[in-house]
Amino acid sequence: MSGRGRLALCAYAATLMAACALLPLIDGVGWLVQAVFLLGIQSGAGALARRVPLARPLTVLAQALTGLVLLTWVFARDHALLGVVPGPQTLGRLHELLLAGGEDIGKYAAPAPSTDGISLMVVGGVLVIGLTVDAMAVTFRSAAPAGLPLLALYSVAAGLADDGANWLWFLLAASGYLLLLLADGRDRLSRWGRVFGTPASRARGAGAFETGGAPVAPLRTGRRIGVLALGVALAVPAGLPALEGGLLAGMGTGKGGGDGGGGTISAVNPLVSLQDNLNQPDNREVIRYRTREKNTDQLYLRIVALDRFDGTTWKSSQRKVTGIPERLPRPLGLSGAVSTKEITTSFSAAQYYEQNWLPMPFPATDVDIDGRWRFEPAGRTVVGDQGKNTGGMRYVVDSLLVRPTAKQLADAPAAPEALRREYTRVPDDLPAVVEETAQQVTRGAANDHERAVMLQKWFSEDGGFVYDTTVESGTGINAITRFLTQKQGFCVHFSFSMAAMARTLGIPARVAVGFTPGSPRADGTMSVTTNDAHAWPELYFEGVGWTRFEPTPSRGSQPDYSLDETPDGGPSSPAEPTKSASDAPSAAPSTSNSCPPELRRLNDCEAAAPADVDTAAGSGGSGWTAPLIGLVVLLAAAAPLLPLLWRLRRTARRLGSSGRGAEDIRSRTLAAWLEVSDTAWDHGIAPDDSRTPRQTAAGIVRLGQLEGEAAAAVHRIADAVEQVLYAPRPRPVTGLADDAARVRRGLRAGAGRGVRLRALLLPRSTIRAVWAFSATWAALMDRWRRWSEARRAELLRRPSRQRS
Repeated sequence: MSGRGRLALCAYAATLMAACALLPLIDGVGWLVQAVFLLGIQSGAGALARRVPLARPLTVLAQALTGLVLLTWVFARDHALLGVVPGPQTLGRLHELLLAGGEDIGKYAAPAPSTDGISLMVVGGVLVIGLTVDAMAVTFRSAAPAGLPLLALYSVAAGLADDGANWLWFLLAASGYLLLLLADGRDRLSRWGRVFGTPASRARGAGAFETGGAPVAPLRTGRRIGVLALGVALAVPAGLPALEGGLLAGMGTGKGGGDGGGGTISAVNPLVSLQDNLNQPDNREVIRYRTREKNTDQLYLRIVALDRFDGTTWKSSQRKVTGIPERLPRPLGLSGAVSTKEITTSFSAAQYYEQNWLPMPFPATDVDIDGRWRFEPAGRTVVGDQGKNTGGMRYVVDSLLVRPTAKQLADAPAAPEALRREYTRVPDDLPAVVEETAQQVTRGAANDHERAVMLQKWFSEDGGFVYDTTVESGTGINAITRFLTQKQGFCVHFSFSMAAMARTLGIPARVAVGFTPGSPRADGTMSVTTNDAHAWPELYFEGVGWTRFEPTPSRGSQPDYSLDETPDGGPSSPAEPTKSASDAPSAAPSTSNSCPPELRRLNDCEAAAPADVDTAAGSGGSGWTAPLIGLVVLLAAAAPLLPLLWRLRRTARRLGSSGRGAEDIRSRTLAAWLEVSDTAWDHGIAPDDSRTPRQTAAGIVRLGQLEGEAAAAVHRIADAVEQVLYAPRPRPVTGLADDAARVRRGLRAGAGRGVRLRALLLPRSTIRAVWAFSATWAALMDRWRRWSEARRAELLRRPSRQRS
């Protein structure tokens, strides 16, 4: 491999090693597999452009266009010509995905799901960084500054990580940069010619045919210097406790230490902006709704459920979503003995309220909404697909008002073991004071319902807690401990703490995020504003399902079943939801365009109509699309075999020549010699045109460890080459093809398995095909230049014609 090719390979590897720092931020490794494949093609395009050769700016431009085509093929093929040629629609689609990716980054905490938007941002970013590194280190031969884009890629990962980037990712990225510098240094040294080796290397008989003829001593010195520098970079920050932060700030558990200064419980969007919404001086309306239910105190609008707790963060588990079924499945754990009432609510969201989750009462039984929306069964949430949000949306939700009695909750049997195991999980490093406080507060309780009521009452009444939206959140494992000590916070603190304490008591718990019911308006509708943003705990009771509690003082309303004196009875004429005819996702969005009377009173129907939805994506297509895709797949599958096929064809042409003339004898003999030389090259014995055929044959025999007939065959072909080159009248030599086959068998017998596979699948001599193409291209360009110059000169000599 040439010095520049080795440098390009190291630039490719260094980029991917730095990109590994993003692995903790994104769920799964599918995006990394895409980046490996696409970056390899982009780097290969740069190598071909440099072989032509193209001007340096044109080389970078060719790589950039290749990257754009690859991103088009992966992320926007339905909007491109032939699936790969980008156009205005392609750029628009990529822009939409980038915007959706930005929203997803704000929505999810690490590790975020690998959505199309996030994948485009990450894979596209890796391609841009890879292009920059390749252009600086290989095209413009300046490897040292190429560390800046690698550092930028690592720094982005370190800045987005909750606990800073782990030291392992820094070590991996630094090793990639060091590898790039070593390759560049070796390439620069090789331009000064051969460096004399040590006496030991000369004693081994190192010669022109050895691949290890590069400057050994300077390379080893460079490695030692690099390893020493990397070790100092890792050891010095660890030995100086006064140096805080920096690239290695994420070493350790990643969950804080010491007294946990500045700690709180962090969360994903919409909790990211919940405190800001509560502190806004301008209270803006986000949703308006109408329902026939007169008592709306219990009509909380739920957005999402957070069910993963790691001690510092409550997150929403990444679960599979489906299309919204015609009728949502019956709520988990709800039995027919519990009194329920089904109500219908019509919603209208403000144009500026862009939320990916759909606010709706819990538990919903039917959702009528236009557009790309998906249903997540475990949390019973509805989420927008491909950037769909609630801005300006109108929708109708059927839901149940579940009204269990205190006795039903107290008599609830144990939850299923799988559910109990999942929703009572707490981290091992959770401070012991959390469980101790929970045990102390609930001392004397006879069942889980009494324990939940005691926790709620302690937070809302007896514990001395103060509701304060100005309390700083911060981060750290001791966040709950600090809240329990300082007793100041807002709904996030109360809901997170009660859910965590319930889990330590063995009660399945999670946190719901959404809005309180809002305030009534004069026209009979309900208005929900930013100040109604809220979070509350949900506890699971078998036979009732997920049940809301309200520990936050002066916020919302506490359900009747959670009070000390719970009135008996239930609603009149309870209505059970009908059994879903099918739980399969709907094949298409709702086609109803009618505007309910309730929504006509809220606003003008035409002004708030949902945007048109593209329902044709993935359907139709011309008849030749499938064969074309199949052809592309076949070509991609056959691409790794091209070196092998080219080498076999080359061997057949060289050893199959015929003719009895002097020129035929000469060409046949030289072709056999070239075949032996290339076979040795494929097995790691590089050719050297400065040596005579006899010296070359001796080198092949020695380095290839040939014996017997194989060694004799090499010398016979070398003798034949000498006599056709220097004899006045070359005489024909028979058996050259058989001798070449003997040499090949001898080289394979003396080589290891890896060398044999490399010689078969990726023979080094196939570089001659690239050289031949480059020479042909240069000749064509020269002919075009000479023809253009001649044509221009002819036009200049031709007299101009004048019209009378």
